[in-house]
Amino acid sequence: MSTRRLIISTLAVAAASFAAPGLSLAQSEKTTRIVVPFAAGGPIDLTARILAEAVKPTLGNVIVDNRPGAGGNIGMAAVAKAAPDGLTLGIATTASHGINPWLFSKLPYDPAKDFAPVTQMLRVPNVLVMNAETARRLNINALADLIRYAKANPGKLNYGSGGNGSAGHLAGEMFKQQASVFAVHIPYNDGNPAQLGLLSGQVDFNFDNLATASANIQAGKLKALAVTSAQRSSVMPDVPAVAETLPGFAVDTWWGLVAPAGTPPEVVRQLNSAFVAALGSPDVKARFAKLMAEPAPGAPEAFGRFMAQERAKYERPVKLSGAKVD
Repeated sequence: MSTRRLIISTLAVAAASFAAPGLSLAQSEKTTRIVVPFAAGGPIDLTARILAEAVKPTLGNVIVDNRPGAGGNIGMAAVAKAAPDGLTLGIATTASHGINPWLFSKLPYDPAKDFAPVTQMLRVPNVLVMNAETARRLNINALADLIRYAKANPGKLNYGSGGNGSAGHLAGEMFKQQASVFAVHIPYNDGNPAQLGLLSGQVDFNFDNLATASANIQAGKLKALAVTSAQRSSVMPDVPAVAETLPGFAVDTWWGLVAPAGTPPEVVRQLNSAFVAALGSPDVKARFAKLMAEPAPGAPEAFGRFMAQERAKYERPVKLSGAKVD
């Protein structure tokens, strides 16, 4: 082999080993940024960091950029305005792409037009929980018991949430509507104060995130009556779904990856392939399970349809709740 051919062959091998499959050498040398529209330390941030680490063998350097504020709107606006080159991704959530379009008078982004779906990451069921002492005192052992008590004692029960227009608030309003019961809504400034209110007996029940409620459920401080996913959760299979008593009821907390609109379809496909593979790995599944989160990878088109369905689902509950942020 000539010296010239040997050099070309060596460079080709080096480039192939350096660049990730499906990505150019130039792309592998750059940093991919995942914008998390919430503060560090929460479930969304933790799962983003787990996934960022998992895709590094494929995508190269991947960092998490926390941009909290305005219910996720600040971070998502930053993603919408970023260059559509596949190097900036954002975490779309139930709030940013399902609830906020109806809750906020004006959004700094268009959830339907400003993003290219990549893949849904996961879903975390919410769970209807009661203060365990309250449940014992009122002899409520199942969701049907709660509904019967509420119908026999209108207005005597109350429920807490992380604030007007929060996922917990809207789940409560949907539950009241479908069960034909009334309970007073007590809004708190955040999810943690709402849970403290439930633990102290200030409120009777909450629709809480399973990831945050599970420790107190396992400790016997909270009684789990039902999960809000369409089916039972694999991480707590003994707890029935609300839909087993109220058919059709389904309220999940979910999040997934989006890129700025205009990102080339081939780049979206490459990103989808990398993240779907990571979400399917046993290590990622095991780490997500500790957070009570279930991976939900899929095609970009499927995630786009899902987000459109979620926007449609939350329009009426938000309007019925009367919650509005100007």
